[in-house]
Amino acid sequence: MIDWPAIDTVLLDMDGTLLDLHFDSHFWLDHLPRRYAELHKLDEATQEVVRARIIAEQGTLNWYSLAYWSRELDVDIVALKREVQHLIGLRGDALDFLTWLKQAHPRVVLATNADRESLALKLPVTGLDDYLDAIVSSADVGEAKEEQAFWHALNEIEPFDPERTLFIDDNPRVLESARAYGIRHLLGILKPDSQRPERELTGFVALDRFADILPSPVTEGRHG
Repeated sequence: MIDWPAIDTVLLDMDGTLLDLHFDSHFWLDHLPRRYAELHKLDEATQEVVRARIIAEQGTLNWYSLAYWSRELDVDIVALKREVQHLIGLRGDALDFLTWLKQAHPRVVLATNADRESLALKLPVTGLDDYLDAIVSSADVGEAKEEQAFWHALNEIEPFDPERTLFIDDNPRVLESARAYGIRHLLGILKPDSQRPERELTGFVALDRFADILPSPVTEGRHG
């Protein structure tokens, strides 16, 4: 599926691609609305209002900013995330894939919409940074990955040839943005959340397991 000798750079999303999206889905749609109502001593109906406020910001920098939500909802988002941090985990064979990439030596860059507070929570738990050459957050550049400006900024910070770059992400809007920028090799994720059904990604090849894109002889040799 992937002509690896033609790839110099691998850009990887974090949540829903390398990490199981279940943590984020549960936190934003269940845990936070419930704890907000408890902390502010409001009725259960308030939870739906909070969910609607969160979803309304989808795809913007605000959606991904823990500081923004701490301000808006008057709660300590990081502290509330720590209450369920045991749910943070890698997807399927993500660690095997990262290990293979480290041995194969393309440049591996985490291109994420997660802000630095999210990264500070997740990286120590998962050890992802041991396998990455660089990490660029949309918060660093002031543009979400859904916007063309993100890709221009990313290429300034971490220069890459779009023709020789593979980008993997679970978000179809982000994949569309990457395609518009000219990134040639694009892959989606069939099941970003282990607790939810597979999704259809129209217009993109989607992965179930990373092993599906690894060259078989290399995969076998890796275990030999």
